[in-house]
Amino acid sequence: MSGRINYQAVSPAGFKALGGVYAHVQQSGLDAGLVELVYLRISQINGCAYCLDLHTTDLLKKGVPHRKLALVQAWREAGSLFSSREKAALGWAETVTNVSTTGIPDNEFAAASVILSEKELVDLTIAVGLMNTFNRLAIAFRRQPEALTAAA
Repeated sequence: MSGRINYQAVSPAGFKALGGVYAHVQQSGLDAGLVELVYLRISQINGCAYCLDLHTTDLLKKGVPHRKLALVQAWREAGSLFSSREKAALGWAETVTNVSTTGIPDNEFAAASVILSEKELVDLTIAVGLMNTFNRLAIAFRRQPEALTAAA
């Protein structure tokens, strides 16, 4: 499968605007490892090969154990491997990503609100929206995972 459009080159201003949102998330006070874990989970839900490769590599570089990464999509069954903050963030990311089917119910909001502050929830929701946008760009325009270019 080859790429369709190099969206960064075709719309540099649009990509720069997304970069501004990315910078906001990085400076929001949310733990960078937590955000990266959320990005990985969203990319799993959306099936974005480019982002799966990118975020798995980034998390491994941050020292997240391989066995934990292998269980991200089954975090609810992984017991104490994931902290309460990670569980709250992953649950929130899932329900927001799947908004068309979840409608983001009150119980999901309440569960996340017990662990995360209002600011954290808002900034995390911005991060979730951003990753969903990046996933859609990469999938729509067939951005190739770095693993493919590294293997070639």
